[in-house]
Amino acid sequence: MNFQLDEDRRMLADALGRYLSEQYSTEYRNKAAYGAQGFSAETYAKLAELGAIGALFKEADGGFGGDGVDISVVFETLGTHLVAEPLLGALLVGRALTEAGSDVQKAQLEGIIGGETIAALAHDEPANHYELNRVATTAQTDGDGWVLNGSKAVVLFGDQAQLLLVSARTAGAVGDEAGISLFLVPGDAAGISSRGYGRIDGGHAAELVLANVKVGADALLGKLGEGHALLERICGFGLLALAAESLGAMDVAKNHTLEYLRTRKQFGVPIGSFQALQHRMADLLLEAEQARSAVINAAAAIDNPDYIEREKALSAAKYSVGQIGTLMAEEAIQMHGGIGVTWELPLAHYAKRIIMIDHQLGDMDHHLARYMALQAQERAAAKAA
Repeated sequence: MNFQLDEDRRMLADALGRYLSEQYSTEYRNKAAYGAQGFSAETYAKLAELGAIGALFKEADGGFGGDGVDISVVFETLGTHLVAEPLLGALLVGRALTEAGSDVQKAQLEGIIGGETIAALAHDEPANHYELNRVATTAQTDGDGWVLNGSKAVVLFGDQAQLLLVSARTAGAVGDEAGISLFLVPGDAAGISSRGYGRIDGGHAAELVLANVKVGADALLGKLGEGHALLERICGFGLLALAAESLGAMDVAKNHTLEYLRTRKQFGVPIGSFQALQHRMADLLLEAEQARSAVINAAAAIDNPDYIEREKALSAAKYSVGQIGTLMAEEAIQMHGGIGVTWELPLAHYAKRIIMIDHQLGDMDHHLARYMALQAQERAAAKAA
């Protein structure tokens, strides 16, 4: 397998990297990420102009990429520069539109790809514990439309999104896979109240309460009661994106630590000459390559029609960056000593982001259990055959 990027992807990565290196300094990023909005609207518009969002979608949908490698290239670059802007929401909601949207619904892709529309997935609830099937929010028929009631937790940029993709139960009990439907809801729809807050790693999130939110029949995305499969599909793209972002952040943490070991001196010599630290750093370098392999595998598998093989690769990548990322963050800070946790040092912000990525769309424990369940399902199918 050829692991080298083709010319178009190299050009995209170079253009994004050059812009972010020149215009997205640590100080600028922190001011925006920890500010009132949690991101810079100017930066988001520029990223869209450079093609960062368009690369996440296929040409037939108005983009110019859309493959697993395209997604991983964009998000690895974002992770390298610790970008806080809401591209993950654009990916999740946009891919839901491309997978199941009507022609009228797909028209909203133009605003998402152009960076004019902030989109957010409103699925997580206070008690769902990463399980996609645990949906308590309800949607009941109201004439030719729907009325939504419920609560959504940790919705990224949910208080600023113009377009929300909301999961709601139209049949069955909480915990059933069947009976979940997805709805496109304007962010300013009557009946939605939000409590926004800054995230510990930068960016913004919100708790949403939907109280008798009325939407039309055309708000239903995909087939009634069959939203679980679509949720799983779009979250797969999210898993790949987050794994690639973590990989980019880990590379920076690793390189900063190597540089520190070369320059920090004790007893008149660089601390990198101490054998114990050399061994620890060597272990980190090996683990980082393992994480990269897992991300490459997930990028190659994202469009695999074999459900089990695809989902195993995605869960394996998310588990790997969770486990390895935690190790990388902890070791990098420890080898820096007390300075490693200071606000002024970029490493502290990279470490926070790496750790928090593990808690998005399922942590390492969740995806280890999911991988084991998929493996058991595969063995049972092979045995039955």
